[in-house]
Amino acid sequence: MSTAGLRTLSVVVPVYNSAAGLSRLVERLLPVLDSLSVPYEVVMVNDGSRDTSWDRLQELSAAYPAIRCLNLMRNYGQHNALLAGIRAAKGEVIVTMDDDLQNPPEEMPNLLAKMAEGYDVVYGPPLQEQHGLWRDLASQITKLALESTMGAETARQVSAFRAFRTQLRDAFVTFQGPFVSVDVLLTWATAKFAAVKVRHDPRAVGASQYTLRKLVTHALNMMTGFSTLPLQLASWLGFSCTIFGLVVLAYVLGRFVMEGGSVPGFPFLASVIAIFSGAQLFALGIIGEYLARMHFRTMDKPAYAIRDAMGGERELLGGGVAMQGAVGPMRIARMPAGDARE
Repeated sequence: MSTAGLRTLSVVVPVYNSAAGLSRLVERLLPVLDSLSVPYEVVMVNDGSRDTSWDRLQELSAAYPAIRCLNLMRNYGQHNALLAGIRAAKGEVIVTMDDDLQNPPEEMPNLLAKMAEGYDVVYGPPLQEQHGLWRDLASQITKLALESTMGAETARQVSAFRAFRTQLRDAFVTFQGPFVSVDVLLTWATAKFAAVKVRHDPRAVGASQYTLRKLVTHALNMMTGFSTLPLQLASWLGFSCTIFGLVVLAYVLGRFVMEGGSVPGFPFLASVIAIFSGAQLFALGIIGEYLARMHFRTMDKPAYAIRDAMGGERELLGGGVAMQGAVGPMRIARMPAGDARE
């Protein structure tokens, strides 16, 4: 498949409690990158893992000059870790993928070939999801949340397996805040999105760290952090309640005129009051969420903080090139011959 025009490539992998599967990931990823015949790097970001992931990453970085590792101060979340890796990447194209091998590295050339057609962002949605019922349901909720900020067609194709041009990060170079959505940030720079259906494998090791609660929370954070849709819904709810109130008023006055007596009793009025009170509290809750987001932004709370970094300053191998990046010079090299060490 054609990857014409591709000069340098960075692969960003967020890592969380995946020590047991990192060697297998490297064994499959590096040969694919080597076959592309372009200088590359692999930026692996340890997102505050509680196991020995950081120790394993240091071993892999020492064994392979193409692997760079970042160790975050604590667990910030997948998208925050991705943002750290994206900002540290030096290639002209960045590919992001999960650390569990559900995104097969062998499918990467398909994304790059599609990008060569002139797109800025290419997603690799799965041909068939390999998650359980609740995880699939939560993923759909997340995509519905993304529709309000990305557009319906793009949001339906969103995947953790994505390729995009590094220059897009210039659009969010000053972004700060604890709530991050890489997919929304990419829409700040371009509207040229595409998708290629790819194979989606079962997890090689361990279990997913995303629960239904975490995905729903992520969806709510996206809607209140990057979209005005909840405020619009609150406005429509208030408008609907106003119309309902006018209908109730007309009904009460009609009963009063026609029957010449008293209006309906307390239960009816109490139910109407409850409806209006609920609508008001709902709207106030949404406004409160937006105020909280503004409060966090004024605090300048960072999206992540890096404790340690390893790799990226080695001699070139296999025809790699030295690149100058935003955080200093860095060496991008192809994989040396041989398999990953255990």
